[in-house]
Amino acid sequence: MTNNTMGNYMMYVWLAIAIVFAITEAASAQLTTVWFAIGALVSFLLAAFGVQSLTVQILVFAAVSVVLLIATRPLVKKVLQKRTQPTNADRNIGQIALVTETINNIEGLGAVNLHGTIWTARSDSGEIIEAGAQVKILRIEGVKVIVEKNFKEDK
Repeated sequence: MTNNTMGNYMMYVWLAIAIVFAITEAASAQLTTVWFAIGALVSFLLAAFGVQSLTVQILVFAAVSVVLLIATRPLVKKVLQKRTQPTNADRNIGQIALVTETINNIEGLGAVNLHGTIWTARSDSGEIIEAGAQVKILRIEGVKVIVEKNFKEDK
């Protein structure tokens, strides 16, 4: 391939890369690939305006992507935090639940019934808690409740 043919070819490669990243971003809506789409567009423009060096195009792609990622990260974190929907699940902290499946942290097993809802459960201390025991919900981590067996009831 001649340099001119290679330049034209890379122009379409960068455009295809930008489109793939843009489609991925649109599908996820999580602000994960937008920086790479813009970096690929900049490299596309370089190729379109005659920059033949693939090394320069790749370095510009990487530099633009990283600079945009670093520059917009605080803004993105703020936007994504605002998307979080409160679930009021924290109202279950301190509640008493019934163990429906033996809790064994090592095997990754355990479930409790809390007001008719089944939650995956783990023991705070790591002890095995047999099915049928009553436990107190200490905290919620993701979709798991962290419980303790030997609790003192509030009076």
